[in-house]
Formats: sequence, C-alpha cells, structure tokens
Amino acid sequence: MTKSFILSIALLFSVSLSAQEWGRWTVWGDTHDGYYHNPVIPADFSDIDCIEHDGVYYMISSTFQFQPGMIIMKSTDMVNWSLAGYAVKDIRQISPAMNYDVMDRYGRGIWAGAIRWYRGRFYVYFGTPDEGYFMTSAERVEGPWDDLTKMSIGDGWDDPCPFIDDYGNGYLVATCFKDNYKTYVFSLTRDFKDIKPDSRRLIHQGAGREANKLYKRNGWFYHLYSEVNNEGCRLMIQRSRVASGPYEGARPMSEVQRRFHEPNQGGFLYDTAGNCFFLTHHGDGDWSGRIASLLPVTWTDDGWPIIGQPNANGIGEMVWRYPVPVVGKQKTASKTANRASLGTQFWRKRAKLKQTSFDEPWEWNYYPRTDMESISYQGGRMKLKLKAFPPLEQDNLLKVGNVLTTRSWRTEQSRVTVKVNLCSMADGQRAGICHFSSDWSMFGVEQMGQTRYLFFHHNGEQVRRLIELKGHKSRMIFLRSEWGLDGVSHYSYSHDGIHFLPTDGTDYQLRWGYYRGDRLGMFTYNNLGESGGVTFDVIENRNE
Repeated sequence: MTKSFILSIALLFSVSLSAQEWGRWTVWGDTHDGYYHNPVIPADFSDIDCIEHDGVYYMISSTFQFQPGMIIMKSTDMVNWSLAGYAVKDIRQISPAMNYDVMDRYGRGIWAGAIRWYRGRFYVYFGTPDEGYFMTSAERVEGPWDDLTKMSIGDGWDDPCPFIDDYGNGYLVATCFKDNYKTYVFSLTRDFKDIKPDSRRLIHQGAGREANKLYKRNGWFYHLYSEVNNEGCRLMIQRSRVASGPYEGARPMSEVQRRFHEPNQGGFLYDTAGNCFFLTHHGDGDWSGRIASLLPVTWTDDGWPIIGQPNANGIGEMVWRYPVPVVGKQKTASKTANRASLGTQFWRKRAKLKQTSFDEPWEWNYYPRTDMESISYQGGRMKLKLKAFPPLEQDNLLKVGNVLTTRSWRTEQSRVTVKVNLCSMADGQRAGICHFSSDWSMFGVEQMGQTRYLFFHHNGEQVRRLIELKGHKSRMIFLRSEWGLDGVSHYSYSHDGIHFLPTDGTDYQLRWGYYRGDRLGMFTYNNLGESGGVTFDVIENRNE
C-alpha cells in the first residue's frame, strides 16, 4: 500500500463508528459539530443517482407508481437535502395502468434512473420493467420538464445511465434482465433522445446485475454496477479507455454487508476540494425502505475507487460518522436540535400543537382523479379536500383512488397529526389516515346511515368499530399515528387537538412490500357511490 492510502485508512478509522447497529441509530444526518452521521436521510429514497452542477448537488430517486414521478432533491453539502421537484409531471405518459381507474403497477412503474447535465440542460433517463426506457430534459431542475420521450428499448431492461463527452457524443449503459442480465453500451442520437440503431456493444454478462453508472476520470471510462448473488449484493467496477469497451478489472468496491443492509445503488459526488463521496441507498429492504447514506471514497494510486472504510483486503465497509463535505454554505435544509421533516425544518406553536409549512414530498398513490381532490395552503399549512367515490375493490386500500401519501421515516420519534372536518360525510363513506406497503391499515371515521364511528381496519381482518361519535364530536376529529425505530405505529385520536386518546388493539407493524418501505397516507372512499367528502388539515409531520 502507498503512504497516502494508509493515511486514508487511518482517517476513516478515526471518524467511523463501526459498532452502530443497523436501524437503531439515535442520531442521523448533520450533527452540527462539523460531522454527519449516517444515514443522512432515514427514509425510503431508493435507486439514487446524483450530480453536482454550479455548486449545488442534485439527487433523484425512483418513485414506482407514485405521482408526480421521479423525485429530485437538492443540497449544498451532500448531507442536508430538500425537495427540488419531480422530473415526471404525469405518470400516465408511461402507461394507462398508472391511472386511478386501473392501478396495476405496484412494484413496477418508475425504476432506477440517472440524472446528468450538459450545455444548459438537465437530462433524466429511467426504465420501467413493462414499458421500457424513457427520458426527459429541462433547463432548470425545478422544471418545467419536457413530456416523456419513449426510447426504442422495450420491456425487460433496467437501470440505464447516460454519459455525454466533451464533443457531444452520448452513450447509454443498460442491462437486459430478461436476457441473463447482459449489459450493453449504446450510442445515443445527437439529441440524446434515443439510441442509434445497431450501436450496442456487450460489456458484461453473467450474475444478476443492476445499478449501472458510467463515469469518466483521468482518461478512463468507469462502469459501476451492483452484482447480486447468493452471498448478497456487492458494488463492482470495471474500466476502459473507450466508452464502448472492452472493459477490464471487474473488481469489488465494497464488501457484501448484510448487517448494514448492503449499500448499493448510488453515485459519485465531489466536494470543492476534490474529495470523492458515494451517495447510496441501502438495498436490503425493511419497513423503512431503502434509506440514504453518504460514504467517503478512496481512490488508489492506480485509479480504482474504494467505497467506505477500506479493510485489510482493500475493500470498503460501512462508515457511520464523517466530516460534512462542504462547510460555510447556506443549508438547503437542516435539522434544528436533530428534528426534521424533509425540507420542513422549523416549527411553530399553535393550539399547543407543532405545525409545519408544507414542503414535504407528498405524492399521490397513482395518478389521482382530479375532479375529486383539491389542495390549498393557508398559513403555511396544507389543506386537502377529497370527495369520496368507490374503490376498484371494496374496502381494499390498495385499490382506493386519491390517496395522498408520504414516506414513513425511521427515527426515534415520528408523528403525523391531521385534523379532519367530517361535516360533509355521507352514508357508506370512510375517511382517515393509513399506513401501507403490500400490507395496510386504516384508522378513521365511517358513516353508516346517519351514525358515525371511529374505526380500524387491517387487511385480512374484519373492520373494527371502536366508538360511536355523537354530537359535536361527529363533526371534527384529530387523528394521529406515532412510531419509533421499531416501526410499530400507535394510532390515537382527539376531539380538541390537545388530549389524545389511545385505541386498544390498533397497533400496526409497518412493513416492506412491492420494493417500497411503508407509506403514510390520507384517504376517503365510499362503497355505495360518489357521495360525501372530507377536508384534511395537516397539523404536523414530525421526525426527530
């Protein structure tokens, strides 16, 4: 080993907390002492790709069936992130199955993608397993983004990544999972909207493979990918002097780390001093999904990267604590006393409750029925009005249209509180809050005839009517879900927004499903027809 390499190892050991147990962190993100603690975002941001442009870091994450699609985050230091926008404004451009009246893309829809910048435009590419590859571009990352362009690569492909050289030559690396995970490099057309016919070059084949990235550094093209086998998931890299190959090397950058949920999909970023980092999700899903960490990267003298803390074999392992890469810049989002909701950091008192301004990454589950919903903002808070209509399958939350959702964070204390105006409810209607992945639970109010009940419903079980709501208590109610690092949700309710009452037998274990962590949502539906409505006022969405 070289002297510089040994010094890098010593530095990593000095700042890493190797004894941390996965999922049991009590600190995370920016710790405001010049360091950060992984994860930097303890929530489901899967299939990460990232770039730096003009001093700002941008990250995209796959969104599957959620609307709008392909979330974009921004940061000035790689640690504190806030919402910048979405690259896909209408997921129905992918398939009619993404609409509320079909809802047939759970676990599919928008998979991993890549974001790049070239000569005044941002470009995003992604794949869907059923429809193929799509791309879009915009002058500003906040949009407006162009309508999606369908590329000529069809179904059975995943995880595309482009590279555009200094001469305007574009390339696309892509894997065909339906053909034994063969990986190819294609040449792109001059407008970068499609591949050139007969341009593909095979650069790898064999074991299960995903997470393609293509970079150029010091005259080498580097193909980064993740190799999946019986041992687990390992980050790999190979290199070539030309984009189309042949590629040499195929060496691991990090160990298989199942105890740390396998750092996996991600991308390289550089700070202002030229130090390299790898922003990654952890790929072994649990109820919190695939959450995000930032790992330092060591480049060897012969030009190979090691992601994380180099071990005795020169292969990277997890790093928990490390200096914040960029200091002295205004944060795009930060935590106050280790309290945060993404992009919503500052809290105000109101009626003894803490509320937030609305900058949360809320998304619809599938494209909504727009004539039955509206969102407005009052005093920095979101009001959601929903009219009820029948679900595609009676009492199945996964087939209810117009469910507005957000990620369930893995923190010591997470809490969401909503006030629900019930005055316009109708016979047969249900409304409230929910948690869902492939499993789900609902907690709210149902109306039968002229009578309203507080109810709980866990899929596979009978609906439980908890109490009858009478008089003024039947016109407005506060609903709350609280959970901690164990991912057990505790539902409660209140009539005044101050004193909350627990409900026996309604605890719900949050779960993983359809490649996603748990989501919290607000919903209404009516089994009897299009009748009734409710208004939700989001009082707090808190993670600390």
